[in-house]
Amino acid sequence: MKSFLTTALVAAALTAPMVIGQRIENRKDKQEARVEEGKKSGELNKKEAARIKARQRDLNKQIREDRKDGGGLTAAERAKIEKRQDNISGDLYKQKHDAQKAAPKP
Repeated sequence: MKSFLTTALVAAALTAPMVIGQRIENRKDKQEARVEEGKKSGELNKKEAARIKARQRDLNKQIREDRKDGGGLTAAERAKIEKRQDNISGDLYKQKHDAQKAAPKP
């Protein structure tokens, strides 16, 4: 029983960074889809969409740099990334629900 528990804990410890890394990628993909949907529906005008996309590009660059420095992302780096993703997501929500509208794309 102890060896099973030890094996399970080791397996969980090894897969946790992959799961968290995948969560970051999934959020990135979902936010990019939200921007495209906002452009298509007219909820985001060109400037708003460009601003959000630029922030996401900057974050993606930071993620690549953080992963390069060895060993993947640390817990502190992941927390910082998720906080930036939260901020981008909040701003995206605000921009999609403000009074500024663009003509919906066909």
